[in-house]
Amino acid sequence: MRKADITVDLVRRLVADQFPDWAHLPVCPVEVDGWDNATFRLGETMSVRLPSTEHYVEAVEKEQRWLPVLAPQLPLPIPVPLGLGRPGCGFARPWSVYQWIEGDPVTEETVKDMPALAADIADFLAALYQIDPAGGPEPGLHNWYRGGPPAVFDEDTRKALAVLEGHIDTTLAAEVWQAALDCPVDGPPVWFHGDAQPGNLLLRNGRLGAVIDFGTSGVGDPSCDTTIAWTFLSGESARVFKERLPVDAATWVRGRGWAIWKAMIVLVGALENDPQDAAYTKNVIEKILDDHLAAG
Repeated sequence: MRKADITVDLVRRLVADQFPDWAHLPVCPVEVDGWDNATFRLGETMSVRLPSTEHYVEAVEKEQRWLPVLAPQLPLPIPVPLGLGRPGCGFARPWSVYQWIEGDPVTEETVKDMPALAADIADFLAALYQIDPAGGPEPGLHNWYRGGPPAVFDEDTRKALAVLEGHIDTTLAAEVWQAALDCPVDGPPVWFHGDAQPGNLLLRNGRLGAVIDFGTSGVGDPSCDTTIAWTFLSGESARVFKERLPVDAATWVRGRGWAIWKAMIVLVGALENDPQDAAYTKNVIEKILDDHLAAG
């Protein structure tokens, strides 16, 4: 089933069949949806999230198991599972009902104090890193190997470098990538979010108010959490984030590797059909390269 086939009517039928006490509640699409899941609002206090493809099914069980453990130990709200749905009504995947979290999306227009937001993100991640990682999910297909060594994406990165010759400084980009491969982890595994990007952050009263979508979370190397320093933050806000995030210099080297890999993969696709996204992604790559040079 494609994401486009996950409709309000399907969600209504699933809820009525499996959670009859909630069958009377209205169902409507959320204003801003993601790629990994189709999300709908259920009444005023709940949301329903259904994996958009089989690739995201493993994250359902993970979030059901671990979000209730993480939530009481974090300084800001995160999604709390209220129910686990099973396949049915023609939908072949498990799905979840969560408590609804109020908040405004994080964008360049909605954030009035970017350095304050950067500090809030770093502080949230710092608290996450302090949670006991024992028994937590190690890197794997459930989170696209975030938390593991970036070498798992070496072949994809080399292919992207070849395609992007003439579009970016591929010599320097290859240097950033190789530095990440050559920089081993020197520290214990910690809980990480894995996708701490604007689409998974909510504002309340102008400050970071909640963090959502833990589908790429896990236990391992937190370098994947650094990438927002180049994808969204810049200047003073990037400096604040780097100063407050409690990771060592080697983590930033690996983080630049994660960032350059994802940016190049996105750029390869954007060059074909999305000039606006291509221009934005080239700017991200330039920030990563400049930061690499500045770090020596």
